Amino acid sequence: MRAVIGFALAGAVLAGLAVAPLYLGPYGTGLLIGMTGYVTLASAWALFSGPTRFVSLATVAFFGIGAYTMAVLYESLPYPLVLAVAALVGLVVALVVGLSTLRLAGVYFVIFTFGLAELVRQLVTWYEVNVTGTLGRYLFVSFGSEVIYWQLLGLCAATFFIAWAIGRSRIGLALKVIGDDEVVAVHCGISTARVKLALFAVSSVIITLVGAIQAPRWTYIEPLIVFNPTVSFLTLIMALLGGAGRLWGPLVGAVPLFLLFEWLSANFPDHYSIILGLLFMAIVFVLPKGVLEFAESGLRRLRRPSPQDGSTAVAGKEVEG
Repeated sequence: MRAVIGFALAGAVLAGLAVAPLYLGPYGTGLLIGMTGYVTLASAWALFSGPTRFVSLATVAFFGIGAYTMAVLYESLPYPLVLAVAALVGLVVALVVGLSTLRLAGVYFVIFTFGLAELVRQLVTWYEVNVTGTLGRYLFVSFGSEVIYWQLLGLCAATFFIAWAIGRSRIGLALKVIGDDEVVAVHCGISTARVKLALFAVSSVIITLVGAIQAPRWTYIEPLIVFNPTVSFLTLIMALLGGAGRLWGPLVGAVPLFLLFEWLSANFPDHYSIILGLLFMAIVFVLPKGVLEFAESGLRRLRRPSPQDGSTAVAGKEVEG
């Protein structure tokens, strides 16, 4: 019954968000596109990194792959087919990267994924300059920003559903064991390599589709735009703030931080990166498990009876006896 009520509420909220562009202007629709894109990116990132605790900085690599695939193939193929090709390219790259790196752990995985994003950017730049003779591409589409938003909203809803379904499956249980202790997971008979690879692939395909869908927003696509490492760091900060291990954590972290970053970039463009770094350090030290975990632990402390109350109650019973 609780699941039915939850789905009904989610459907009502989704319907309300779907009609929002009809009442908002271009600026409001643009904000919705950016916000929905980052909610989807943070949710997809948390889909893999949340339960496994593998911190990935490869988000922008797959985001840029999706955007460039759209820019290269849009005039040659139908739009839905371009999205399918982008998803396939993201899947192939994710499988290759996953098979090569998911045996790494800790800081080694972080460094590799950060280097991967830079490697992909340099390869695309070299190809554009030396093979095509240009550094960027123009992308003109026949639909408006509302269609981009509706696609992102549908992808965001699908991402939440995937996360919800995984959390209630045997794979979700296996991921919790892997996140707690991978050695124990191996001794329990869990194929840790396959589980991590499958989840990394699903997460990467979603991120690739976000890049492909958002590509028409820029009109002009070049490596410095779509392979901006800020995308990876913002996604990481948003997921950590809300709580990467919770279903709604990325949403809780992405929405307020996106609005904050929009305001900071508009009012403090020269100090934006410094503020971003300070905020990241504050989240890591003050809220390592996210806002939701912090709030729930605070509620548990408030509901828990204090030792003095317990001793008073016991003394009262003794007096009555």
